[in-house]
Amino acid sequence: MEYIAYVHKDEHSDYGVSFPDFPGCVTAGSTLEDARRLAAEALPMHVDGMRADGKAIPEPSNLGNLQGDLAMKGAMALLFVESTTTIAWEF
Repeated sequence: MEYIAYVHKDEHSDYGVSFPDFPGCVTAGSTLEDARRLAAEALPMHVDGMRADGKAIPEPSNLGNLQGDLAMKGAMALLFVESTTTIAWEF
């Protein structure tokens, strides 16, 4: 499954990554590549924790569903799969 991640970068900050389908799953990297790598590690770890806690894993949102999400303002969208493999960058 592909999940969308938001990447934010403010002046003088790291690249922050969050997943709208997984509140609380966040990470950051000093470079875009670090942020991508850390996000690819954070998402499956978060999903594994949810499964261990018996929580349901949400279906992936799509960009159309997220157009009104205020957290998306100023962000780049990034698609991930549930595993540690990145599917595609979307800028």
